[in-house]
Amino acid sequence: MREFDRPGRSPVYAENGMAATSHPLATAAAIAVLKEGGNAVDAAIAASAVLTVVEPHMTGIGGDCFVILAEPDGSVHGLNGSGRAPAGASAARLREMGHARMPDSGPHSVTVPGAVKAWETLHQRFGRLDFARLFDEAIAYAEDGYALHPRVAADWSDQAAKLAADEGAGRHYLVDGKAPAVGSRHRVPAFAATLRRIARDGAKVLYEGEIAAEIAATVRAKGGFLTEEDLAAASADWVELISTPYAGHDVLEIPPNGQGITALILLNLMRKIGTGLLDPASADRYHLEIEAARLAYSVRDHMVADPAMMRVSPETLLSEAYTDALAAHIDPMRRNPEIVLPKLPGANTIYLTVVDRERRAVSFINSVYSSFGAKIVTPNSCIALQNRGACFSLEEGHPNELGSAKRPMHTIIPAMAMKNGKPVVSFGVMGGAYQPMGHAHVFSNLADHGMDPQQALDHARLFWDDDDGTVLEAEAGISDEIRSELTRKGHALRSAAKPHGGGQAIVIDEKNGFLVAGSDHRKDGLALGW
Repeated sequence: MREFDRPGRSPVYAENGMAATSHPLATAAAIAVLKEGGNAVDAAIAASAVLTVVEPHMTGIGGDCFVILAEPDGSVHGLNGSGRAPAGASAARLREMGHARMPDSGPHSVTVPGAVKAWETLHQRFGRLDFARLFDEAIAYAEDGYALHPRVAADWSDQAAKLAADEGAGRHYLVDGKAPAVGSRHRVPAFAATLRRIARDGAKVLYEGEIAAEIAATVRAKGGFLTEEDLAAASADWVELISTPYAGHDVLEIPPNGQGITALILLNLMRKIGTGLLDPASADRYHLEIEAARLAYSVRDHMVADPAMMRVSPETLLSEAYTDALAAHIDPMRRNPEIVLPKLPGANTIYLTVVDRERRAVSFINSVYSSFGAKIVTPNSCIALQNRGACFSLEEGHPNELGSAKRPMHTIIPAMAMKNGKPVVSFGVMGGAYQPMGHAHVFSNLADHGMDPQQALDHARLFWDDDDGTVLEAEAGISDEIRSELTRKGHALRSAAKPHGGGQAIVIDEKNGFLVAGSDHRKDGLALGW
């Protein structure tokens, strides 16, 4: 139970359906679809479409999408909607051009957008309402305008100079050369027209014909390799989920090329070293979680890639023997200085979850990776293209080395927890590289410490910055006493310039017959049900 005389919010309880997203307008759209008789799949797609309008720096149809779907009978399905590198892309070419590492933005960071293909693939198999209906709210907000919420406006203002350097970005996402202000009305009529075409004619609008030609021409005019043939070859693929047991649950993730395996490795380590037995707000807990995370992320950065290129199987990485070997590097009293992490670009995204009356649960994530992706927006169709290629390596021989039509190691990850063969928690945490750490920390809050979904999400976070993992950034909720103790254990700390990610969670409480949800205070969003 939270302390009601302190700032905060309660979890949301409802029976007939629940949605939790990072923006109020998206949550409202999901609830409207559920009330019309749509299922959780329909509602999730509708919410995601709205988010491409109202959080365009975080997500878009020029990005990627991963989904975990749990049916009421306990059957689970994973969908990988991540796009591939252009067929003409190669690490050798970029090295010849003088690049030592993948560009964080620009034409060489663009990969094929997989989101709309994933939406259509998911809907064709599991949707209930007409596909076109799911775009109604998004089209209306794009055409008539919407108010910028505070977190969106704050993030957007940081990108104004970079957006001004691109014709399409400056045209559609700046007002008189500046980022739109909080509370102002922003319209994107060109994007409304694109959404209307997708609603009417399906995903092929993005991957064939006029819009595909514009996407390819825009990237190639800036020196990139993307072609219309690359777009036409886009696919969203059903995959077998990977899992690990934790605190009486089975935690599910999308397999590589996603980094969900990192969260599972981290949970294995936390189970092995007993972090769940510690005071949730203690320095010992933060220290052990961070040390376990640094090991798990080191595995990610050396081994996780397009599954066709991985040299070690997920089964090996999740085995007890491998967990034991990693755990041997953790000192409960001191930071291990030998663990070094390579740099990845800072990023953020949107995550949402919906559970319907039948207890169908959808864990859904959609992203353009960094803020406004590659900072390239098509001038006519108003599509912000992702910079997911920034996650490739240029190291020769690395399994995640940039290559023709490869999928990159991918940061966006939805999660689901099962118990006795049924879904009990649909959750996810945003924040680029932070996401596996967020999954493990939030789920431990729920499963080990008995927190409700809102408490679990609100709990103060600690994570390193985006260099080599040597400096930890502590959120304001971490006390000076804990910071001092962590310093004594060998950690370098500073106050976090921005909060670590965001998140949503819905717990299915079978005993009482209710859905219980939380939405992270670090974003503008909320959870609603009825």
